Amino acid sequence: MAQSLTANRLIDGVVLYWRGGDWVETLAEADVFAEPQTADAAFAAAKDFVARNVVVNPYLFEVKDGRPVSEREIIRAAGPSVRQDVGKQADV
Repeated sequence: MAQSLTANRLIDGVVLYWRGGDWVETLAEADVFAEPQTADAAFAAAKDFVARNVVVNPYLFEVKDGRPVSEREIIRAAGPSVRQDVGKQADV
């Protein structure tokens, strides 16, 4: 199954997604890796951002048709679940 790469920005905890060697804030902009080798290469490159204290806890997660498969990643993509008027879900 296809995968995307995510992490949290260290300075404020915002959920980030990998795109072309850097991080973006929305899942819609994220790279989707059809091949495990390209996903693994992106994950390896993300470790440099960890070493520079830019992000924490990068990991790959499964996506189907550009959308997360797991409930956890669906919630993370939407933003904080405590209030609907803040975070990414407020922009919808």
